[in-house]
Amino acid sequence: MTDNRNLLKLIPEQREDLQRWAHSRTLPAGDVFRARLILALADGTTYREIARSLKTSLPTIARWKMRFERDGLAGLEGRHLGSKPRAATPKVQARVIRRVQQKPGDGSTHWSCRKLASELELSKSTVQRILAQAQLKPHRLERYMASNDPDFETKAADIIGLYLHPPQHAAVFCLDEKTAIQALDRLDPVLPLSPGRAERHGFEYYRHGTLSLYAALDVKTGKVEGKTARRHTSVEFIAFLTQLLSKTRWAKEIHIVLDNLSAHKTKAVEEFLAQHPKVRFHFTPTYSSWLNQVELWFAKIQRDVISRGVFTSVADLARKLRKYIEAYAKSAKPFRWTYTDPQKRIRINEITGTAY
Repeated sequence: MTDNRNLLKLIPEQREDLQRWAHSRTLPAGDVFRARLILALADGTTYREIARSLKTSLPTIARWKMRFERDGLAGLEGRHLGSKPRAATPKVQARVIRRVQQKPGDGSTHWSCRKLASELELSKSTVQRILAQAQLKPHRLERYMASNDPDFETKAADIIGLYLHPPQHAAVFCLDEKTAIQALDRLDPVLPLSPGRAERHGFEYYRHGTLSLYAALDVKTGKVEGKTARRHTSVEFIAFLTQLLSKTRWAKEIHIVLDNLSAHKTKAVEEFLAQHPKVRFHFTPTYSSWLNQVELWFAKIQRDVISRGVFTSVADLARKLRKYIEAYAKSAKPFRWTYTDPQKRIRINEITGTAY
């Protein structure tokens, strides 16, 4: 049914614009609503039908009809300018920044936005904006370990020099052991990944035993030589070095970056070095395992194989580790070791006296 009293007359340009607005997926919802309302009036639809279909009220229809008749398309623009953006005063910002750097009084270790807002009688949004602007994140925690090695800079510069400018006709390896890898077998079956559900592992497990993994990462190629062992001893370490040398006969020098583990400094190891003068050890500074690139690869095999692995025996664990190493060699790439500021080098912490 049409109502000629409500009928609006539209020129072709107006109807074309209103139809484009009414079918838009990008315009604000209010603009789309008003375009559909005017088109319905132009088609002679009654107020009650428009109110029912657009879920609005009769006074609203009358108001937009009056504005369109008076101002045309310009009358359909929203007239509410919104509230003025509120900005916290410098005094309020200083209060928030000062308080968030102090411990809460309720015994908790850090602030949440809601707790801090309640403490300072501010809105949560205001606190969030101030903390974001100041780049303060009380919910975050980062750990560090400062080296107490008095020769930190000398040792670090020596190792980084090997990464950035290795000697000609030499092989450079980063070597370490990943000890006590557990061969865990799940007592309940693994439920596979499915739509809407993550892979599930049973909580209970059976421990078959442990295994150590010796790994040497070739800095130039990124490939890894690996060897599994039941025990973590100096004898196993020397056996791995012998295996490494047999595959690197072409090198005139072999530089090995490793940590200060006691198994790396036994009398048997010293005798091995005396018998193989082309092998040279470069020990990382104390508490500075991050200088050893093989730690990056250990983190990768931990994620890819060990953390979610199911191993029916120690032999099964060893087999899967070797399989991963062989597959990794096919796509291995060297780690890119860079300095953010070569001129800055390594500086001393003036408070603790330790280098970092």
